[in-house]
Amino acid sequence: MDSETKLKQVVDVLDSISEDTSVPRNIRRGASDAKARLSKKGEALDLRVTSAIMIMDDLANDPNIPLHGRTLIWNVISQLETVTKP
Repeated sequence: MDSETKLKQVVDVLDSISEDTSVPRNIRRGASDAKARLSKKGEALDLRVTSAIMIMDDLANDPNIPLHGRTLIWNVISQLETVTKP
């Protein structure tokens, strides 16, 4: 699977997190921020991915996030870690 396909899947999951009303507002905002970082075509792919991983890592450590949201975030981080690897 190529990088663009993986990024598309990650963006879809980030969309679902940002629209999930059972997730706290700050988590939804963070998911939107990570999506925005990934969508910046002017930056190098590895920089965009690293920035998104950092945002998602902060969100995963939030004590108010529900378990299903944390699991989705961990899955996103795992997928992002494979994007820049050949």
